[in-house]
Amino acid sequence: MTTMETLLDRIQIEDLLYNYYALLGRQGEHFDDYYVENGVLDVNGTIFEGRGAILTAYKPESGAMPITGKFHMLLSNPRIAVKGETAVADAIWTGIISDHIKALPRFVEQGREHDELVKQNGRWLFKRRVITSDSGLPAAFEKNYRPRWRDAARARAACDNDNQSIDG
Repeated sequence: MTTMETLLDRIQIEDLLYNYYALLGRQGEHFDDYYVENGVLDVNGTIFEGRGAILTAYKPESGAMPITGKFHMLLSNPRIAVKGETAVADAIWTGIISDHIKALPRFVEQGREHDELVKQNGRWLFKRRVITSDSGLPAAFEKNYRPRWRDAARARAACDNDNQSIDG
């Protein structure tokens, strides 16, 4: 049931997602601050466990995001389900890059994400993120890539069922 509290939680989660994606393409940002201490980031089957490992996923030497110009990440179609101090979020992301100010922007990647979140000390944090590319797969993730839309659908169904938790 939707309440004023769940609406506020949804807005806070949307803000978390948008703020997180706004960091992409910047150097020295602290993506790990958005995760619980033992959080998990699963990018196309490559797993980063814990804040320290998650931070390395975004370093330029990881090869995960070869950015050569001005990069923006668009987030669309967010679906967020809040249950008390836990939530799940699903969204579509689209990476756009402009090589220079006169260049037309071009799409470089697109995919989906499924997030499991927990509220700690009044703040929403990622517990687990599953990122799946649908196009523009970076070479760094080719080895472990597997499509996982069914996994995310099962997790969403578990959250939507009042008898199960998001850990389902």
